Amino acid sequence: MTASAPARLAVIGAGAWGTALALASGRARTAPTTTIWAHEPDVAQAINRERTNPTFLPGVLLPAGLNATTELAEAARDAAIVLLAVPAQHLRAVSQRLTPHLAPNAILVLCAKGIEVGTGKLMSEILVETAPGAALAVLSGPTFAAEVAAGKPTAVTLACADAERGRGLAAALGSSALRPYLSDDVVGAQIGGAVKNVIAIACGIVEGRRLGDNARAALMTRGLAEIMRLGTALGGKRETLMGLSGLGDLALTCNGVQSRNMSLGIALGRGKPLGEILAGRRSIAEGVATAAAVHALAQKRGVDMPIVGAVDAIVHHGADITRTIAAVLERPFRSEA
Repeated sequence: MTASAPARLAVIGAGAWGTALALASGRARTAPTTTIWAHEPDVAQAINRERTNPTFLPGVLLPAGLNATTELAEAARDAAIVLLAVPAQHLRAVSQRLTPHLAPNAILVLCAKGIEVGTGKLMSEILVETAPGAALAVLSGPTFAAEVAAGKPTAVTLACADAERGRGLAAALGSSALRPYLSDDVVGAQIGGAVKNVIAIACGIVEGRRLGDNARAALMTRGLAEIMRLGTALGGKRETLMGLSGLGDLALTCNGVQSRNMSLGIALGRGKPLGEILAGRRSIAEGVATAAAVHALAQKRGVDMPIVGAVDAIVHHGADITRTIAAVLERPFRSEA
């Protein structure tokens, strides 16, 4: 794929983010033909008949040229670019079903943010196992789906080990509204996007407990330190983690009530049980599952991540929020570096 060639594009996953990406692709400078795969038949039907996705992205009119399907084979057929926007914990199963239908030389672009529970594997490592030999890239950064869908200015990291392939993807996906910045750091781009969801839950708890802006700013800063410790331990670059897919995504997710993870943390901080919060949602807050995966990975790698550990204790082990906050605050004083 050259930097100027249009390509047929498939979006796998019709949640808010997948739908926004499908809509944004129509604004790209090369305007690829786009098909979106939906797990839910009612979502595919609404997109095709009503040009809307009221379940996951209400109030947004979708273009007539966008076709939705519930068949992975149909979505993937002849697609040169495949955007994987399914929830992180479902990527393995979807990829296993998708791989036999991929076109030769199709490029897989990871758009999910998370780490697999049980294995501690990055999304790229899952693809290496389930789609061996496939070219891959990572698209990550500060992106609220509703704003991307509305065409508001957004910048993202597009990480790809092959520079020429990265330039081709940027041409196929980028527009004046969605600006991709190229990187070769596939690992760093994933770590920033995954761990910030866990830190956002913590920031939400602070907000729900009315602990103040000072506490939230401190939590974000120390959360970034945890992201950088894990990211560099896994081979990511510090400059990536200080960029759009690290600091940028963290700043957005920890400051906006649009964030599913922060809003979940706020509800937890106000005393609402996790099960009740999750029961009232169809969209997924990736940070819940990722908290357990990151905590286990950090322990395995010997990386100190007390904020992640605290969130994992609260959401997965029933830890008392007040006592958990106190335990974090009572940690020994140490050098900031």
